Amino acid sequence: MANFLVIAASSAIGQATVRMLEADGHRVFKTARTDEKISPDIFLDASDFNAVDDVFKTAMSHFGVIDGVVNFAGSLLLKPAHLTTQENYESVIKDSLTTAFATVRSAGKYMKGGSVVLLSSAVHAIGLANHEAIAAAKAGVVGLALSAAATYAGANLRFNVVCPGLTETPLTEHITKNEAALSYSLAMHPLKRIGHPDDIARAVTFLLNPDNSWITGQVLSVDGGLSSLKTKTS
Repeated sequence: MANFLVIAASSAIGQATVRMLEADGHRVFKTARTDEKISPDIFLDASDFNAVDDVFKTAMSHFGVIDGVVNFAGSLLLKPAHLTTQENYESVIKDSLTTAFATVRSAGKYMKGGSVVLLSSAVHAIGLANHEAIAAAKAGVVGLALSAAATYAGANLRFNVVCPGLTETPLTEHITKNEAALSYSLAMHPLKRIGHPDDIARAVTFLLNPDNSWITGQVLSVDGGLSSLKTKTS
């Protein structure tokens, strides 16, 4: 049995991950901004450095030790740069990159070894139209994780990234519920389907598992081939 901290556990992928971890007998400490979707162990604005510190300390007081943490905080903005306001941009950076940095910062302060998993996106590696702000934030997450993996390797604290393709969640409903947009997206993914929360959760739980403790500094694409393959679209 291991002890895990799941930040933004109310997200669709977060909920799937919690279910898998608990089904395997692990203990999970969950955070969320509100109690609309889950009953979190504590409320958290994951972009607040001091609040994230407090959550780590609280989880440790419950468990004694944290074996792994994953941060699911994020947002989605599909706009070209010239239509993106400064408020739009700062919100995306705050939701995806600042929350990831806060997680890394607290993990470095409080964890004595273990696994940290951050969520990026397939868009960090490929040029997709109208993704400038989110691509900047998600590419930053990858760079952050790789640097942290090098910094904390001597402390046996591991950092890895999962990069989903389009996944069916409430956050992506404006795409997945639109027939034309969904058809276009399916054609872009070589496996010709979009992801489900369980697809991503399985990758996250693999990287969190203490049995896989010789893996660090890796960027795992779980995207149906979107970021690495080009196939015929017809």
